[in-house]
Amino acid sequence: MPIDEAAFRQAMGHFACGVTVVTTQTGRERNGLTVASFASLSLRPPLILVCVEKSVKSHDAIVAAGKFAVNILAEDQTAISNRFATKAEDKFVDLPIHEGELGLPLIDGALANIECQLRDTLPGGDHSIFVGEVTAAEMRDGEPLLYFRSGYRKINPPSES
Repeated sequence: MPIDEAAFRQAMGHFACGVTVVTTQTGRERNGLTVASFASLSLRPPLILVCVEKSVKSHDAIVAAGKFAVNILAEDQTAISNRFATKAEDKFVDLPIHEGELGLPLIDGALANIECQLRDTLPGGDHSIFVGEVTAAEMRDGEPLLYFRSGYRKINPPSES
């Protein structure tokens, strides 16, 4: 008998993960969403994967564009993560971004911006697994934004007195 949804969610919450915002653009329309299901897949060729719920607007936008970017958020970008976790119409209003080599919106201040051509789309239950071939990457120094047990965390939390 499969595990119930609440227990599954609670168990998965025990895995600390980095927080990303996946962005794409079709024509002049930008789309993006907060994604925790992200991983490196292959070195040769350089492949990554992201898992995106099929019901969200950005899912179809990634398919239509055939390309996407993964912005790995820094610890001071909690507000950006929260913004892209909503269903707001224009999540890019007043957000400092720049255009990447593929013409994708990249978030300023992110620890890394990774641009990909969509290589494969695989089924994954209520999600699609998007496999991207990395074509460009920008990196910065800093600490990552982490998510653990339904909350944001830091690598080195302040010591308690």
